[in-house]
Amino acid sequence: MEIFKALEAAADPEKAVRMSAYLKDNFAFLGIQKPEREALTKGFLAQKKKESAVDWAFIETCNGRLEREYHYLAVDYLLLVKDRLNAGDLKRIESLITRNSWWDTVDAFSTPLGCMFLKYPEIRQTLQGWMTGENMWLRRISVIFQLHLKKNTDTGMLAEAIEKNLRSKEFFINKAIGWALREYSKTDPDWVRAFIASHRLEPLSVREASKYI
Repeated sequence: MEIFKALEAAADPEKAVRMSAYLKDNFAFLGIQKPEREALTKGFLAQKKKESAVDWAFIETCNGRLEREYHYLAVDYLLLVKDRLNAGDLKRIESLITRNSWWDTVDAFSTPLGCMFLKYPEIRQTLQGWMTGENMWLRRISVIFQLHLKKNTDTGMLAEAIEKNLRSKEFFINKAIGWALREYSKTDPDWVRAFIASHRLEPLSVREASKYI
């Protein structure tokens, strides 16, 4: 695929080492930083967006590659076509979240999941299952998938996700709790104040949640 060749040609081994270190050496990199990667892939993604159906084969090919830039390309593409997703795509997204998992890709799925939640209420039960699942990244996304919903946030769902993870000692969970509350405080600070006051949150969560209130 030509876009893969373009990315390979732009590889910078020295930058790759630093970029991998930033993610605790969990992933290999080509060494292409975000501005350059976006410039290289902009035209390609613009053409892909014109296609009538979501190209899941392309997404899977990207995720099957070793270097992180390909995983980012899959996420960038999915964000462009998020309005074409349907309830049946939830299992595919779940699979993506649980592979090549780290915050830099997992968190991006909050946007398509939020859109899907508003359009397809039948996915609620699956998302509720993620709240207490064994996979930490699914639990994290169950807390933050409404980040961008503002007044459309289902506060019952948000409260449930947080309450089911209150005893977690996992940094990424407690950070997510604070982040979700902080974002919603921009819409309804009184609700967030009351929630903080009535729940025993971890200090990290409280610090994050209280930033704007």
